[in-house]
Parts: sequence; C-alpha cells; structure tokens
Amino acid sequence: MSIPWSKMAQNTPSSVVRDMLQAAQAPGMISLAGGLPAQASFPLEAIRVAYEKVFMSGAAALQYAETEGYRPLRAKIAERLESKGIPASPDHMLLTTGSQQSIDLVCRILLDPGDRVLVESPTYLAALQVIHSYQAESHGVACDDHGMLPESLEEQLQLHRPKLVYINPTFSNPTGKVWSRERRQQAVDLCRKYGVLILEDDPYGEIRFNPEQLDVPALAELDAVSYDGPSNVIYTSTFSKTVAPGLRTGWILAAPDIVKMAARAKQGADLHSSSIDQRALHALLESFDLDAHIRHISEDYEQRMKTLTTLMAAKAWEGISWNSPQGGMFLWLQLPEGMLASNLFTYGIQEKVCIVPGDSFYAGTPELNRMRINFTHTDPELLPEAVERMDRAIQRWHASLTSDSVVTL
Repeated sequence: MSIPWSKMAQNTPSSVVRDMLQAAQAPGMISLAGGLPAQASFPLEAIRVAYEKVFMSGAAALQYAETEGYRPLRAKIAERLESKGIPASPDHMLLTTGSQQSIDLVCRILLDPGDRVLVESPTYLAALQVIHSYQAESHGVACDDHGMLPESLEEQLQLHRPKLVYINPTFSNPTGKVWSRERRQQAVDLCRKYGVLILEDDPYGEIRFNPEQLDVPALAELDAVSYDGPSNVIYTSTFSKTVAPGLRTGWILAAPDIVKMAARAKQGADLHSSSIDQRALHALLESFDLDAHIRHISEDYEQRMKTLTTLMAAKAWEGISWNSPQGGMFLWLQLPEGMLASNLFTYGIQEKVCIVPGDSFYAGTPELNRMRINFTHTDPELLPEAVERMDRAIQRWHASLTSDSVVTL
C-alpha cells in the first residue's frame, strides 16, 4: 500500500544530528556531539524526595489536568523570572513538554505555508526542522560575536516581511555566543518597528560562568521595559539543562492572546504535559536550592570547558580555532579553509570520537568548515583520550590530502 503522507510529514526531515548520534552509540565511542547535560549533575535524591511527596499527596497527581499546566508551578516559575527582571504572570504562561514543544506550538499558531522566519546564522537546527515542517521558509541573518548585525536584520525584515524572528541569544546553540545588551535592544526596536514577533529561546541562559560580569537582560525584559502594551517577545525556556531533561518541562511566556492560542494548539497535540512531573518539579522548587545547584553545575561546566580547550590548545592544530564561551554547553570550531567538517566527522568516527559538523545549523549557504563540540556530557576523565582521538582524526585528514583515498561514512 502506498501511504498518502501529509505535506507536513513530507516536509519534516530527520534531524541530522540525531542521525549522527546513532554512530555515537558504537562500543567504545566518545561523544562530544550531543547537547546533553552531565548526568552526574542531576539532583537524584532531591527529585526522588519530590516525587515521594507528590505520591503521598494522593491520586489527584495522576488525573488529567488543565492544558496551561499546574498553576502552583507556573506561579513559582513566574516568581523566578520576576527575580531576574523578566515581567511574568502565571496567567501569561503555558507549560510545555520541553522548550522544543514551545517552538513547535509557536510555529503551529503563526506559520502558514510560504511564510518566512528570520534566524541567526548559524542557529539551532531543531528549530529549522520545525519551521520547515510547516512549509515555511527560514532566512539567515548575518551575525558576529555580539549577535545579529542590525543592518542585516533590518535589510531582511524589509526584504522578507517575516512572521517571526527566532533567536537563541544567550550561549547559543551551536556557537556558545552571547548577544550584547546593545544588540538585544536593537533587535527589539527593529522588530517593533516592522511589527514582527520575536521568539526568544533561552534554555542555557542561567548557566553563566561569571554571572556578575555578564549584564545581558532577556529581550523579553527589554521589550517590556521599553514599550507599553502586550509584549512583542515570546519567551521560552526549560528545566532540561538546569534540573534534568527527562522531566520534559518547559514553558512559554507571552501576551495573553498568544498563550490562549498556543493552549488551543496544545489541546490538539497532547491535552497537557505530564501533570505528575509538573507537581514533582513544584515540590522540588519548594525545598531545593535551585540557584545554588545552577551555580554548582556552572562551575563544573566551566572547568570541563577549560580542561578541554587546554588539551586542544596543547596540540597546536594549525589553522583550527574556537571561541571561549562564558556559559552554556558548546564550543564552535573553525577549521582551515578547504577542510570539510563532514570529512573530519568521518575520520573522527573511525577513531571513535564523535563531533557534529556545523553545516546543518544554517538556514542558507552553510560554512562547511565549522564544527560544534559539547563539553558538558563527557566524563572529564575521558577528555584527554577524546582529544587524542581528535588529533588522530586530524592527522588522517592531513594524510588524505596527499593520497587518492575517498572519504565515505
């Protein structure tokens, strides 16, 4: 039988990185590829106690719940956001199954086939996957180390008249960069000027290595402070990077009309996210010092990043450079011109180390000599061996330049 796939199904490609991660499951493989937090950082005992409290409270935790999510948890999240300067109310919030569902719901309620979305160049590849699944177009805006170039953003706003601008401005995936305060304000002002909504995706923003040295407010805060009326910024974040991804709990904070429409879309998708997980998260936040936990994992991740980059620098790889992120989970490597990241990925797999080529993170013409490295998941004791394997992969690439060998995966 020929299956009559919908256009949405036909326009939803498999995630390239997810496919590559299958290679990372081979025995003995060291993976620096996935965007995974350190499992050792998960507060197992505190989470266990939180679930026990929920079960002891009675069977209501196992019942259907309201689509918007467990209100006490929404209130707790709003309280945390307010403490960070982001105006928030539980009535303007929708709990989601991770921030990935937040992106999907926003695209579902805003995008029609042929609509346009502006994104950073490069940007989060799973966001591109969602945008394209709704048969919308994504267009990259030129960026530097401080964020979107305002002249490029305005040019693209005029040229494409987009429905949405999707950004990941704080320790972005894949680059690990953080937008300056000035660029954030310029983006808010330009999108207000052209009447375009911003989707601000902020899963990594709290993982700051030196928080006292980094004064970068959320665009949601700048928009609320600068303008009266409903917010032009849709803000989403998650507990996946600060508590544990298996809890699958994120949220959308937006103007009431947007939250109402997103809740309708969510009803059609899954009625509501896991109520027992939401109640357990609320119980956890009532008794667990999440801010102290975030400080701890931030210090751990900074040390992992420094260990990895020190080991890499000792190899003195000619023509290979990387950034020094101030937080988050990723390094962004630039290889010499002509050195295809896809080839280095292949040699890495042969040496049993997995790194992600960067070309899938671009909406338009990609830079083929870029790679993303995750420094948070691999056991620190394995990092020296990981770098040795990377070094052998690079030597294989150099050797290939003087041979007729063909690189295949």
